[in-house]
Amino acid sequence: MHRHVGKPRLYDELAVWWPLLSSPADYAEEAAFYRQEFVKACLSLPGAEQPATLLELGSGGGNNASHLKAHFRMTLVDCAAGMLDVSRRLNPECEHIQGDMRSLRLGRLFDAVFIHDAINYMRTIAELRQALETAHVHCRPGGAALLAPDFVRETFRPGTDHGGHDAEPVRSQQGTDRGLRYLEWTWDPDPADTTYVVDYAYLLRDEHGTTCEYDRHVLGLFERAQWLRLLHEVGFEAKSVPFHHSEAGDLEVFVGIKPAV
Repeated sequence: MHRHVGKPRLYDELAVWWPLLSSPADYAEEAAFYRQEFVKACLSLPGAEQPATLLELGSGGGNNASHLKAHFRMTLVDCAAGMLDVSRRLNPECEHIQGDMRSLRLGRLFDAVFIHDAINYMRTIAELRQALETAHVHCRPGGAALLAPDFVRETFRPGTDHGGHDAEPVRSQQGTDRGLRYLEWTWDPDPADTTYVVDYAYLLRDEHGTTCEYDRHVLGLFERAQWLRLLHEVGFEAKSVPFHHSEAGDLEVFVGIKPAV
């Protein structure tokens, strides 16, 4: 097994395997919820209009966008070139830009700004604030931002998960289909800091056989009050919104409205 503890390999050298780890169909339920919350937030102010443009920061392989693009004109931003390549194949009609959510400045405003679980990679209060500032800078007055971390400190729970998919049944010249299976282990080695760890083992099968690869993701973990305080400090009117997912269970997202001028 290859052991690696630096930059997550899933978004770099293993990015071509992403569609077999995470299927767009798995995102339909949550994407519908996010759309509902964007519309609700953007229409909450007097004289408001239906949101039409959406900037997604940390868009990854584009699975959420594959559902949301039917309702918004989307600009997708990610720092990983390999993930942008995956998303371009899935969402060719969307604008794709390589950039870092901590420092990106496009010089444009959007009705809505969305950061899905890529917000987890903000590991310190300073980094989280930078990402929230980027969301605020790109959100029009009267628009909304939605952030969807996997956990806040109060809801964190260690655990394991597994999954994966096979490629469409189109066989290669060697007669072997591609497939991926993974084991995911979420745990917190130091509850006193602002991070937790997700370790992955990937089984990758192609025409050359099956290999096993290791990948570590170090993610940020913050208290609910810290989220709300930072959102307020950068200029949003913010709240926590509960979300019950049929498979993932009880979650919460943060919705910030940028006051109209």
